[in-house]
Amino acid sequence: MKIIATIIAVMTMATIHAQKLTERHKGLAACACLMAQGDLERLEPAVRTALDNGVTVNELKEAFSQLYAYTGFPRSLNALSVLSKVLENKQVNWQEGKPWTRPSVWDDADKALKQGTEVQTQLSGHAFNYEFCPQDDYYLKSHLFGDIFAGSQLSHADREIVTVAALSGLEGVSPQLAAHKQGAVNMGNSQELVDELCAWLNKEGYTLRGKWPKGEPNTAYAQYFTGNSYLANVGGGMFNVTFEPRCRNNWHIHHKAVQVLVCVSGRGWYQEWGKPAISLAPGTIIEIPEGVKHWHGAAKDSWFQHLTYHKDVQEDSSNEWLEPVTDEVYNKLK
Repeated sequence: MKIIATIIAVMTMATIHAQKLTERHKGLAACACLMAQGDLERLEPAVRTALDNGVTVNELKEAFSQLYAYTGFPRSLNALSVLSKVLENKQVNWQEGKPWTRPSVWDDADKALKQGTEVQTQLSGHAFNYEFCPQDDYYLKSHLFGDIFAGSQLSHADREIVTVAALSGLEGVSPQLAAHKQGAVNMGNSQELVDELCAWLNKEGYTLRGKWPKGEPNTAYAQYFTGNSYLANVGGGMFNVTFEPRCRNNWHIHHKAVQVLVCVSGRGWYQEWGKPAISLAPGTIIEIPEGVKHWHGAAKDSWFQHLTYHKDVQEDSSNEWLEPVTDEVYNKLK
């Protein structure tokens, strides 16, 4: 029996380590992250994509309901409203999922507390008692890990994917994010999958948890931007520019200088006058010739950061700001 148990344990560990981030995981994570940020404009297409990629309607309901405990009822209800709106034009390939059933622990407070304590212990890796505030200790055990985690639509591993993604989209919750990244592993996800999830959220521009600072609002040049941008001096004559989704600068020309863009986070666009736009991603480097009319900025559904500096700078170099990039031009980019 010991040999069999050992074989099963080894096979289980091998399966966990072999886990990869799936399109379904990405769908759940994107929706959770955008819901946490209250970004309803980006959430609507993300919900459609998630449903296209195998996330069920009832799984999204469960995810948005669970996250009220982390992001508040207003954002939970708003996300559910977006889902309801999307379902007005329901596609034939979208799945309803398992029928919802009322968890039995909802009718037994003692059972909810006992079950929630067990779930919390597994997630934390040890018994957790928040004696400083007994009220929160009870809410966590009985309600969050008892009532909420008792739902049958999402596995505990999926619930932690959803939680990590949501916390990744919030500021000021670093201790909770760190705890749930470990909790995601304790609940059955591999460390590699959790790391890949966080890297994917940043790479795709859902979060800005890269090593480059966001900086301060770019108020000095706000008149030359559509949307909000941020500027951080990173030294050596180099600046990091952060664009919110849909933000872009006006058409402009650098006279007597060459501008270099080094893309470091998220996704964006670069376009020269009269030429097709070029998509930008981390690692892309653009050298903009002197005298060329151009613009650059974020994709519609992604934050974007690039480093920028100038070279071959001549005497009396200048920057000529021109007309904005119209929505008509920008919205055609895919």
